[in-house]
Amino acid sequence: MKIGYLGLNHIGCISPGTMAKELEDRGFDSFWVPEHSHLPVALESQYPGGEDLPSGYAHMMDPFVSLAMASEATSTIKLATGICLVLEHEVLDLANTVATLDALSGGRVILGIGVGWNAEELANSRPDVPFKKRFSATRDRVGALRAAWTQDEASYSSHYDNFQPSFIYPKPHNGLVPIAMGQAGPVGIKHSAEYADEWCPIDISLVGVSGEQSVEGGIALFHRELEAVGRDPKSVPISLFTWTRPKKERLEQLEKLGVHRLVLTPPSMRREDDDQSLKFLDECESVLEEFRT
Repeated sequence: MKIGYLGLNHIGCISPGTMAKELEDRGFDSFWVPEHSHLPVALESQYPGGEDLPSGYAHMMDPFVSLAMASEATSTIKLATGICLVLEHEVLDLANTVATLDALSGGRVILGIGVGWNAEELANSRPDVPFKKRFSATRDRVGALRAAWTQDEASYSSHYDNFQPSFIYPKPHNGLVPIAMGQAGPVGIKHSAEYADEWCPIDISLVGVSGEQSVEGGIALFHRELEAVGRDPKSVPISLFTWTRPKKERLEQLEKLGVHRLVLTPPSMRREDDDQSLKFLDECESVLEEFRT
């Protein structure tokens, strides 16, 4: 099983270049960074974690600038967004930014994406997209990105994204950037099964066939949805974000479930807490070394 790490990516953290080099030297396969360009002060949306919103969410740096620094400091580690709020970007600018990072890094980018949980944040960025339509808009956005990356004279026409035939360069190093979708609920799982290259849910958010909170049930539901659209479950890798400290018994279970990559999350999402990332990785090493590939 591959092992990745999600950094909080705020200005008080270890610099992204230093963190990525540490991870590469320790045998991690991927470095993931989250995204919130802003957080409205007056929030009505409920934070999915079920508690007060951790302060780090309001202080995140731009993921692509951080991953560019990580690229310069490393040579093999995958550079991933965990996740990018793709609807909150202008489509052609996003296509160019992602393809540029991928081309300059030699094809190391994974574009992890999500629809977001914060209605106020989406409304600021995309007042034309009703919050309840964000899944449909994301489907359009993924189609538009793939068109921009693969067509010599790229064009796209849909309800939410449109552009006339254009030269859009550079192209990704390997022709396409893999898109990993992070949705964990029934609707998100269905969308991920239909058109994502990879799936990257959070373990504590997964729900099964009957709506129960369950990693095993969520993976079973995902596999069922893949088969329903004619896709082989083995052909779509699963990167699972975990909010609990890794234990040997659990890692063995996840391997049996077909989890391709486990992505550790930081020990704290609070900006004012000391950055304990390297200490946390040291503490996890004895468990991880047996499973890392």
